Amino acid sequence: MKRNTSIGLVLIGLGAVALAYQGITYTTREKAIDLGPVQVTRERTRRIPLPPIVGAVALGGGIAFLVVGNKR
Repeated sequence: MKRNTSIGLVLIGLGAVALAYQGITYTTREKAIDLGPVQVTRERTRRIPLPPIVGAVALGGGIAFLVVGNKR
């Protein structure tokens, strides 16, 4: 496969995933209480939102790479 075709396919895949999930969720552990030998931790879920425009740009860029790769 040509380089532009490979890059295009990867961008299309990433764009589709970004449009489908629209964010990345992860969990962290934090100390809530620390009293000497007694420690209490809690899990906190956080989210990094991905705007739909990011997925659309990646999808469009991937299509552009495929078109340019096939013209050469």
